[in-house]
Amino acid sequence: MAHFAELDTNNVVLRVVVVHNNELLDENGIEQEAKGVAFCESLFGGKWVQTSYNSAIRKNFAGEGFMYDADKDAFIPPKPFNSWLLVDDTCTWEAPTTYPDDGGVYTWDEPTTSWVGISDNE
Repeated sequence: MAHFAELDTNNVVLRVVVVHNNELLDENGIEQEAKGVAFCESLFGGKWVQTSYNSAIRKNFAGEGFMYDADKDAFIPPKPFNSWLLVDDTCTWEAPTTYPDDGGVYTWDEPTTSWVGISDNE
């Protein structure tokens, strides 16, 4: 099965649909994204881009609210916090400070831009 993301006018993902692989086959039996896009457009209208569960294309599997960056040819998840930075290689967000590796459980605190330990008693 193939997956296609519908984009709004700002390239934000509205939804992801599943399309049978047969809809992507050209006259030589080779899957073509353009065939899947045309299939989605004929059913639903709108603007469509293929996405992949295994991130074989476009870095990340698209989800509602993700942004499609045509220059990077990648789906980028929503930014979790203002201070976080985009990692170009993966098109994912990373905290400006490294997650502690002491075995504790932490949550991000945006006002202090730091990881804060979560008590076992909570």
